[in-house]
Amino acid sequence: MTTDRESDGLLVERVQAGERQAFDLLVSKYQRRLMRLVSRIVHDPAEAEDVVQESFIKAYRALRHFRGDSAFYTWLYRIGINTAKNFLVTQSRRTPTSSDVDAEGAEAFDEGDHLRDINTPESMLASKQIAETVNAAMDALPLDLRTAILLREIEGMSYEEISEIMSCPIGTVRSRIFRAREVIADKLRPLLDMPVDKRW
Repeated sequence: MTTDRESDGLLVERVQAGERQAFDLLVSKYQRRLMRLVSRIVHDPAEAEDVVQESFIKAYRALRHFRGDSAFYTWLYRIGINTAKNFLVTQSRRTPTSSDVDAEGAEAFDEGDHLRDINTPESMLASKQIAETVNAAMDALPLDLRTAILLREIEGMSYEEISEIMSCPIGTVRSRIFRAREVIADKLRPLLDMPVDKRW
């Protein structure tokens, strides 16, 4: 049984040997995951799609230099994050906050645990408010903190993988994630300290 990294490695070798279809397999495997990550950095869906496409084009062109020192997906994520950052710089604007509700964000924080299993209208509204607050807090984070917390909490990556993707020491990754969690917890505190019926 081959691991993801090994099967990706075999596909990469096939691409490097000139087999274009092997790259299509890598695209179909990682397109949705990369889109999920990029769309949390570049909020406009059409622009995020363009960034993802550009990332795959860059990856394809650079693949002949890929030596396999890191897993293919960490290398691809690094390209995706850098492409998204460059896009934001060329747009020279602050990313707008998203009003989309993404319950996944709230799921990552322990403070939301006691609200998740209760399906009363009040608790569902409170859960929605928590998700919106988490999303707004994440969107307002500086890009490096937001990227680190997204890779950890949404993508479930290890500190080592994040360190590779973001090209920084593990200590920096830990500190960025810690600071991001602190900011989000501060924004959640007023909601969690308030009785449920006073939350709207």
